[in-house]
Amino acid sequence: MILLTSTRQLLSNAIYRNSRHANLNFPMRNLMSKQLVYCEFGDPLEVVKCRESIVPPLGKTDVLVRMLAAPVNPADINTIQGRTPILPQLPHVPGDEGVGNVVEVGPLVSKIKIGDRVVLNTRLLGTWRYYGIYNERDLYVIPPHINLADAAMLSIAPCSAYRMLKDYIKLQPGQTVVQNGANSAVGQSVIQLCRAWGVNTFNIVASHCGFEAVKKHLLNIGATCVLTLEEAEELTCFNTSLIRPILALNCLGGRHENVLLHLLRPYGHVVYYGCAYDLPLTKKCIRGDLTFHKFNLTDWMENKSDFLKRQIMFTDVTQLMVIGKHCPPIYEHVELKNYIYALRSTVHCEAFCNTYYLFDFTVL
Repeated sequence: MILLTSTRQLLSNAIYRNSRHANLNFPMRNLMSKQLVYCEFGDPLEVVKCRESIVPPLGKTDVLVRMLAAPVNPADINTIQGRTPILPQLPHVPGDEGVGNVVEVGPLVSKIKIGDRVVLNTRLLGTWRYYGIYNERDLYVIPPHINLADAAMLSIAPCSAYRMLKDYIKLQPGQTVVQNGANSAVGQSVIQLCRAWGVNTFNIVASHCGFEAVKKHLLNIGATCVLTLEEAEELTCFNTSLIRPILALNCLGGRHENVLLHLLRPYGHVVYYGCAYDLPLTKKCIRGDLTFHKFNLTDWMENKSDFLKRQIMFTDVTQLMVIGKHCPPIYEHVELKNYIYALRSTVHCEAFCNTYYLFDFTVL
């Protein structure tokens, strides 16, 4: 009799656990989540609010993620301001990147399991919250021992850098890439990926952004050469020990763009991205030998035929993170309750952020 009762109890416990994870109409939990949200586009310091809401039941292919960390990117600020081509429906939880642990899965989820550490591979899904529900197809499982900051910043900057370096020409070891905005998160990923692949980087940064400290940091993470815009403009010929660049990455316009065209070798390639993505490509008349491209990560991610390339990309980048050959930009941990500080510092940064802010959800 005692054995029978114990068996029934074990079976009952198993049914309870499975019903929770499969969401078989068993409203077993009452879970609340703190999150940031905005109901109108505008000044982030005015429109973003901290709210607490109930976490709804999962759909059949949904995954419940306990967020661990999520960065504040300038791109997030632009979205909140309503200044990006693709805008979310309101109200919306901001944040395009983040890392978390899976705590519950829907009944038809097949490739992700409870306990997995995941990042998002799709934008505009909202990560500035303690708990988030995402579709299985929008998550990528990563090794659990990657530094949280590196993992939280995996989905945008490293992936953008990887695609621009891989998709337009086949770079060979010893060749050179030139870029402006090199102290941005994308620029720093370009430097580290090129170092891992044996490619040189000629990096141009603004002189008013604490240049000496920025230069030291970029050289420490693998930059071959770091110059101010003015220094790069003064080069009458490419009189460094580098091979003349074959690929230029342009995220700015005006003088920042002109200096790339001046340094690029004949029949090289120029990739426009970020703030320069919508610039008219009028420089063809100046350098008719060059090939010009435009890159947008969101457009690339939405191309379903690139699924295998996406898997290879995430694998390559995460492997570099595991062995310490890719580190995140300089960052500062911030609790969610101090979100105004993080937003203000990002909104008011000049040129590119020298310090990024990382919401730390391991603190309740």
